[in-house]
Amino acid sequence: MNASPPVCDFGWKAPNFRLTATDGKSLSYIDIAGQKGTLVMFLCNHCPYVMAALERIIRDARDLYRLGIGVAAICSNDATAYPADSFERMRELAQEHAFPFPYLHDESQDVARAYGAVCTPDFFGFNAAGELQYRGRLDAYGRDTPPPDAKRELYEAMRQIAQTGEGPREQAPSVGCSIKWRAG
Repeated sequence: MNASPPVCDFGWKAPNFRLTATDGKSLSYIDIAGQKGTLVMFLCNHCPYVMAALERIIRDARDLYRLGIGVAAICSNDATAYPADSFERMRELAQEHAFPFPYLHDESQDVARAYGAVCTPDFFGFNAAGELQYRGRLDAYGRDTPPPDAKRELYEAMRQIAQTGEGPREQAPSVGCSIKWRAG
C-alpha cells in the first residue's frame, strides 16, 4: 500500500532512541548525529520504492557524511508478517550493499511511532540543533530510473541545512510503502 508522509513540521525536535545496528552496536540519536545535521531514514528490505532508490540513497549518504551530516537508517516493519525485514535479512542487505550508515532495528516500533514515520522510504533531516528541517523525498523519480542530471532533492536540502541550519521551505513528500505495523 502506498503512503505519503505529512509536510515538514519545522523546528520539531528529534526524539532520542537507542537501537541495535546490523553490526551489533547499540546506537542512539546522539551517536549518529553529525556536526552540521543528521538524516534519519526509515527504510526496509522488501519495499520496491526503497530497492529502486537504494543506490541513490547510499550515494547521497556518502556525500552527506563529507558535509558533516550524520546518517542512519531504521527498519521498523513487523518482521513476523514480513520476514524479508528481519534483523538477519537487514544484516545481509547492509553487507551486500556496503551501507556507509548504520542500519538500525526498531523491533518494538516505538521509534517509528515517536518520529511519526509513515512510509519506506521516509526521510527526516535535522539541523545541528536537532530541529527538523526536511521531511521530503529523495528525488522526483521514486521507483523510476532518474536521468544523469536529475535533481538530488534530499541531498540539496541537507546541504542547505549543513550550510545555513535551515531547510528549503518548499518540499515534496516522500512516497513509498506504508510502515508494516504489528496487529493490535
